[in-house]
Amino acid sequence: MADRSLVQIAFYAALVAVLGLVPAIYLPWTGPVPITAQTLGIMLAGIMLGPVRGALAVLLFLFVVALGAPFLSGGRGGFAWFYSTSGGFLIGFPFGAFAAGLVMRATRELSVLVSAAMAAAIGGILVIYAFGVPGMAFWGNMSLAKAATIAGGFIPGDVIKVCLAALIAQTIARGLPSALVSRN
Repeated sequence: MADRSLVQIAFYAALVAVLGLVPAIYLPWTGPVPITAQTLGIMLAGIMLGPVRGALAVLLFLFVVALGAPFLSGGRGGFAWFYSTSGGFLIGFPFGAFAAGLVMRATRELSVLVSAAMAAAIGGILVIYAFGVPGMAFWGNMSLAKAATIAGGFIPGDVIKVCLAALIAQTIARGLPSALVSRN
């Protein structure tokens, strides 16, 4: 892997970590799983880097978290978080970035804004929730229906993150097209 790719992977891993500095928001209807800014970083990693590099960036971030670095929102870190009500979402992060990157590649004929919005919604919401909801049900000792209902409370915030990811990708692509590796 070229030096530039390694730098990009490290940059997006760091971006996800920095987004963990944004305080978590706990709402009554989201139960023990907080709303965080980190899924925006997951979306951007896949959108900007493509499927493989995006997933590698997220895996690097998760590896550092598993080692105990307090990079999850609220200053949390350590392997135990992978076995918490948030664990399924964490496990879904690299798959979400990979899916977002695939969507960006598959929709090259569309504008960056539209492609990025689709990629962020599919990878950053659908795929991550496909892991997160069952994980929440399992580790939270609740029914899948209850976990899905709780997860529904995250949708409005995630839609805002989809819009932000699409706007950020479009802005970067206009100013520095080579930074949109998923389309190169």
